[in-house]
Amino acid sequence: MSARHQLQLKLAPWALLTVSAAWGLSFVVMKDAIQRQSVNNFLFTRFTLAVIVMILIRPQTIKLFNKDLLQRGGLAGIFLGLGYIAQTLGLERTGAAITGFITGLYVVLTPLIASFVLKEKITKFTWFCIAVATFGLGLLSIRGFSVGIGEMFVLASAVLFAAHIIALSKWSSGRDVYAMTVIQLTMCAILAGLASAVEGYSLPPDRGVWSVVIFTAVFATAVAFIVQTWSQAHMSATKVAVILTMEVVFAALFAILLGGERLTIQTAVGGILVVVAMYLIVLKEQK
Repeated sequence: MSARHQLQLKLAPWALLTVSAAWGLSFVVMKDAIQRQSVNNFLFTRFTLAVIVMILIRPQTIKLFNKDLLQRGGLAGIFLGLGYIAQTLGLERTGAAITGFITGLYVVLTPLIASFVLKEKITKFTWFCIAVATFGLGLLSIRGFSVGIGEMFVLASAVLFAAHIIALSKWSSGRDVYAMTVIQLTMCAILAGLASAVEGYSLPPDRGVWSVVIFTAVFATAVAFIVQTWSQAHMSATKVAVILTMEVVFAALFAILLGGERLTIQTAVGGILVVVAMYLIVLKEQK
């Protein structure tokens, strides 16, 4: 193994952790914006702007598009886009806390699907980390629970997000990361646009919403998915899923620091358990 590849293996988990932080922060800053603009309209603007920015930065990326990249990146983008739409439909019908917990169940679904699709062998240690992370997610999120159509939509989104993680783990290696990210986000924009068409599209209503759209488009979408696609070329799908559960921890942390929410013992213990699970997975990966 070359020194460069060893360095990439060490950097990948921590790069993925920055993605979790960006998504956790975006969850907090989006809270007010999506009350002033419909979620589907917001997502369409966000993904479209992300694609435009990426193409303006590297217009030559379009020349890299080929049948293989379009098929792989397009299918990964379908999983991701449908995941966001299903999550949105669920969020409209159930609470945000339950939505966060059920979405986080991709940490369990990813290794289950990966064991069948990728033939990944899941060790007892990894299952232990998954159990710790899932329990921590429950403490962070659950404030009462009921199962209805909203929860089923969110569960569908968890399956789709798990499928997206597995698709990237299988297809990222050996392909241009930037071009593959553009294709994924283009597919997300198309799907969000179709969802917006049902209710009618409108631009962000004010400067505040536009600032959130720009932040989430550039940092929480374009940059974040470039980093995720690159990281997954160097990590197993299961370990990616565990590290990405840190999004919920960062969302809680930023909600306390920026949103004025109170830190409870239950939230603190839940966050610590997710951090411990992530740390153990990263430590095992580096060994």
